[in-house]
Amino acid sequence: MADTFTVKEKGKLLEFLFTHLTGWSKKTIKQRLQGSSVAVNGEINTKYDFLLHAGDVVEVGVVKRASTQTQTLQKLEILYQDKDIIAINKPAGLLSVGNTTESKQHALAILRNQLSRGKNQVKLWPVHRLDRDTSGILLFATSKEMREAVMDNWGISEKMYLAIVEGSPQEKKGTINQPLRLDEREYRMHVGKHPEAKSAITHYVVKQTVAERSLLEVTIETGRQHQIRAHLAWLGHNIIGDERYGTKGEKMGLHAKKLSIIHPVSKKSMHFEVDAPRDFYTLLN
Repeated sequence: MADTFTVKEKGKLLEFLFTHLTGWSKKTIKQRLQGSSVAVNGEINTKYDFLLHAGDVVEVGVVKRASTQTQTLQKLEILYQDKDIIAINKPAGLLSVGNTTESKQHALAILRNQLSRGKNQVKLWPVHRLDRDTSGILLFATSKEMREAVMDNWGISEKMYLAIVEGSPQEKKGTINQPLRLDEREYRMHVGKHPEAKSAITHYVVKQTVAERSLLEVTIETGRQHQIRAHLAWLGHNIIGDERYGTKGEKMGLHAKKLSIIHPVSKKSMHFEVDAPRDFYTLLN
């Protein structure tokens, strides 16, 4: 049974939940929000900084209204698999990993179920994560030791993304070297110097421009949360469909296309690549 609250004055969703869910820890409240168990005016909302207005109705404890894709998704596309690591092609709209309030509709749970046989339950550890609305290559390890071994060389791994952005950058090739700081209350990255900011480097190349949108190849030297999204918005060319850093849309234009790593056992260079789905490219039109 969902708890229902009526908003009395304008404010942000997370702050409203902190005020009204007395007795809950801030960590738990954030998990409920990220786990799609909060609705505003009947619509699931996961945005910390979503602006509430007087008269809005907030429900807490609702069940996620899953899309047809996540309702029926039973298997994921496996790009590579051995006894140590597994690379998959994660579709947009699917969480990489769930939390205490999330259903089994996330990549980790689906893949674990897909590979398990009877009582022989497979154990997996995520090497990294992709945002829910980002599609592309997602890597898992079959043990904590393998995950740590991959992470030991993660700093020299190569990661390339495709991004469709608003407008066209003036420089057709460039580097964004701006530190990032996570604002936990708003759950967004702030760009620029700050005592708590961490270094972040993003390279981009404009590959195509159609009307008022451009397709970029983006590589990152660091792997900060929301790094590409925040950096491109700072540049003045936010990713299409990125509500947190730009404008809301049906689909976000970000895809993890290439990943190169050092194999944790053989120590050989491994290269994975998967193109973006067809509907990704329709965002250019």
